[in-house]
Amino acid sequence: MKALVLFSGGLDSTTCLALAIEKYKAENVLALCISYGQKHTKETDAAAAVAKHYGVELKTLDLARIFEGSDCSLLVGSTQDIPKESYAQQLEKTGGKPVSTYVPFRNGLFLSCAASVAVSRGCEVIYYGAHADDAAGSAYPDCSKQFNDAINSAITIGSGGEVRVEAPFVSKTKADVVAVGLKLGVPYELTWSCYDGGDKPCGLCGTCRDRARAFELNGVKDPAL
Repeated sequence: MKALVLFSGGLDSTTCLALAIEKYKAENVLALCISYGQKHTKETDAAAAVAKHYGVELKTLDLARIFEGSDCSLLVGSTQDIPKESYAQQLEKTGGKPVSTYVPFRNGLFLSCAASVAVSRGCEVIYYGAHADDAAGSAYPDCSKQFNDAINSAITIGSGGEVRVEAPFVSKTKADVVAVGLKLGVPYELTWSCYDGGDKPCGLCGTCRDRARAFELNGVKDPAL
């Protein structure tokens, strides 16, 4: 049997890729990397490097036009700067609404596309890297367990039971994700998480802060730094 991994080249999806490879073997894993009009290509470049490292097939898809008109701060056409503060600080300003780096219903769209690809390619499961830290406080509501349960049900029903969705970290923290990845020997030095596209991670955006804390809690230095 085969597995499809929704794959960005970031820490969480790379750990999911490693889990899928451990269970299904590299030759039976398809990595799907989706561009959505983000301001840089660092993640997609990382996705290519990680896929090459593992020897898995990488399929790419460009959905940038769907998000035209959105003012999500991650997107090329946005007038907003990417926040240089923690998600908790951002949520205080939004009153609990999704943060400015939330791409409108991204996981719902990506997983729907992944389901079509998975059915076409004979994959029985879709992995993606949603985790509890991203869902906390509704920063990214499409990373929550409630969302995952609903989308899994919809995709399983809509595919006639041929495909299911697994979010192995949906109830775990980012530190838990790193702990799993370290045991699996994940090449975190090849991954990219920062929302900026500089030569090095900015260290200040929400995802940089979360990533640094996750490695710190595991007592190791982030190998990408």
